[in-house]
Order: sequence, then C-alpha cells, then structure tokens
Amino acid sequence: MKKILTYGTFDLIHAGHINLLRRAKNLGDYLIVGISTDEFNKIKNKQAYHSFDNRKMILESIRFVDKVIPEYSWDQKIEDVKRFDIDIFVMGDDWKGQFDFLQKYCEVVYFPRTEGISTSAIKKNMNNNQK
Repeated sequence: MKKILTYGTFDLIHAGHINLLRRAKNLGDYLIVGISTDEFNKIKNKQAYHSFDNRKMILESIRFVDKVIPEYSWDQKIEDVKRFDIDIFVMGDDWKGQFDFLQKYCEVVYFPRTEGISTSAIKKNMNNNQK
C-alpha cells in the first residue's frame, strides 16, 4: 500500500484544497492529512475561521482523505513520515524546496496551486465586501 502525507490549515475549504487532496490521493492508496492545530496556528500568526475540531470533521468527510492527524509543530514531519511509513509527501508548489529534507525518508512532490483561488484571497474578498 502506497501512503501519502500532506499538511495544511485547511480553513474555508475550496476547490484548490479539493484539487490538492484529489491529486495527492491519486498518487497512492492511503492519504493522511495533517492539519494545523489552533495552538500551532497562533505560533504561525494565522487565525482560522473554523476551529481545529470543525476543520478535522470537514476533512474527514472528504472522500479522498483516509486519516486526519493534528499538526502541532514544524518539526514533527520527519517523525510522522517515519511513524506512518509514508511513501510520498505532497505540498503545494508555494512551498517548493521547503520540504526537500524529507527526500531522505520519502519522495517529495510539489503540486501547482489552483490558479485564482486561495483561502487568503477569499478572506480578503469577504472583508472587502463587508466594508
């Protein structure tokens, strides 16, 4: 069985998220998604609209996702790759090169982002429409 791992905040799920998850799942048999905890988001100076528990529930409802795990820190990736016996690590290409250190443990793939959509753009657009 080929296992794939990706990470993200996955707030305000949109077509770009679904494209990433679908493409990641197509690389193998079992997709594990690490989602940033609310505490980790604070460290990253990010604020999600949905709580960790709600984002987890939403992700678990997506057919491409087999397992959801919490992401507590930047440093847990090597441990997760080893613990779950990951074959392929996937991220969007806006992170290109940032996770190449994982190539020692698994294949690393960076997918192109879906053009014209991002959570940041959605939040900005919503804020502009409220003014």
